Amino acid sequence: MGFFTRTPAIDAPALAERLADRRLVVVDVREPHEWRRGHIGGSHHVPLRQLSARMQRIPLDRPVVTVCATGHRSAARMLRGAGYEVENLAGGIRAWSRAGLPLAR
Repeated sequence: MGFFTRTPAIDAPALAERLADRRLVVVDVREPHEWRRGHIGGSHHVPLRQLSARMQRIPLDRPVVTVCATGHRSAARMLRGAGYEVENLAGGIRAWSRAGLPLAR
């Protein structure tokens, strides 16, 4: 994988459909105050600054989708570099909200 290799992206409606796949791991890397405002139900909260220290808790043998506010934080690239099968939520939690999808609190 090259430095400029793009991480695959998934849009909000497609992710909503894939949430039925219990193997899928959704990792929300936003800050705690962002998480408390609302997150995708069933997602795991791992703030970006803690991701490298907590990465071993994310199953390597399952597909992962990373979530941030706008889809621009580097979590997906970091996980992909560590060997994870990962996609990034295009547009982040903002796109999820704009699509009218539910947020857990």
